[in-house]
Amino acid sequence: MKKIDPASDSRRALLKGAGLALTGAGLYGVAPFMGPWKHNRVWAQAAQKKPLVIGLTMDTSGMYAASGGEERLGAMMAIKEFNDRGGVLGRRIEAIHIDTETTPATGSRVAERMITRNEAAFLIGAVHSGVSNAISQVAQKYGTVFFNTNSSSPTEAGKDCHRTKFVWDGNGTNFSNAIVKNAIATSGRNWVLLTNDYVWGHNTSKATRAIVEANGGKIVDELLVPQNTRDFSSYLLKLQQLKPNVVATAVGGDDIKALRQQVVQLKLNESMAWINNQQDWPDVYGLGPEAIFGVFGTTWYWRLDLPGVKEFVAAYQKHYPGMAIRVPGNVYHNTYMATRELLRCCEEAGTVQNIAVIKKLEGRKMTAADRLQHYDAWMDADTHQCQQTIYMARYNDKPAEKDDIFKILTQANPKDVMDKDAPAACKLESYEATPSYDV
Repeated sequence: MKKIDPASDSRRALLKGAGLALTGAGLYGVAPFMGPWKHNRVWAQAAQKKPLVIGLTMDTSGMYAASGGEERLGAMMAIKEFNDRGGVLGRRIEAIHIDTETTPATGSRVAERMITRNEAAFLIGAVHSGVSNAISQVAQKYGTVFFNTNSSSPTEAGKDCHRTKFVWDGNGTNFSNAIVKNAIATSGRNWVLLTNDYVWGHNTSKATRAIVEANGGKIVDELLVPQNTRDFSSYLLKLQQLKPNVVATAVGGDDIKALRQQVVQLKLNESMAWINNQQDWPDVYGLGPEAIFGVFGTTWYWRLDLPGVKEFVAAYQKHYPGMAIRVPGNVYHNTYMATRELLRCCEEAGTVQNIAVIKKLEGRKMTAADRLQHYDAWMDADTHQCQQTIYMARYNDKPAEKDDIFKILTQANPKDVMDKDAPAACKLESYEATPSYDV
């Protein structure tokens, strides 16, 4: 088996010329990697401990750029906390970030480069479910542990699951289970689905449809919205004609910002009920109270009355003073918690060997107090999805302060909102079929 020369003097010389940004490492480029790895390849180790490289696969452009930025900040705060204590297993953590552009093809190329050229031991980040799926296929090919931190299509822990992929967000089925039945009872039985035309929208609306119909509701129509839509006039005209009791949206990123503003202009928020399957904090922050209408799901809120929440918010503000988004939201929380858990698993396993880390993660239990949520969470061993508290919220018309814009209505026990179809759809690769490595 051919080995890599870890002492090559050319490696550092090439760092500055590569033109990629390294965050948290004090470096400004990437090193070539003589790869790709082959099945069960083990990296040669230098006499001194090499830094542990983590690839951040997050958007800084495209419809999820705002959430991608929050993801990156969450991961970096967790990494800094570990580096301040000496790193992991005596190794400093270096984080490299490349823009995945909210595009599956770019996500695939970024993952390939990080693994084969930048020597990334782990990959973290994704909001767009199509991008996540593309990254996860590359990661599984090399056996690289990949944390999908914020993608919510039910397929991510269903038919598109992988042994190396761990899904840290609630999915469309979880949120629909938490909200639909009550919305039928309070708002009516005739529903229209307004759906982003890609994998997350399709599968989230599919889950919503099934739950609506199971509870005696009717889907009057489903309107598919292309990604990066900015003019919703034709869709809103159709809604005026259909006059549904409820509009259930699976629309995200910059699209939901534009949609919310245009709904308010036509006052359609007053003539029909609106639910948004999941509302990410970066997508509504700064919109203004009139645009935060309807009921929506989330996995965390910065003013939850729980121990440790105020300290977590203070840590965010200390690490990132002067940020446009003054307080952390669900996207930041998901990524911080996921990154911290990954590094803890490495420490507990006493190694960064991928199969050992995977086994530490599978079935892992995380207390409510540790995660700053109402219920204990766990990593499902069969689907690799984090089962966690699901919150329903609306606009807070009596805010305690400027950024207190959500009112939490309910918190659902993860046991009550689980995606029961995922275990049958998910077929994890065997350990033996997953390439192993130790960096």
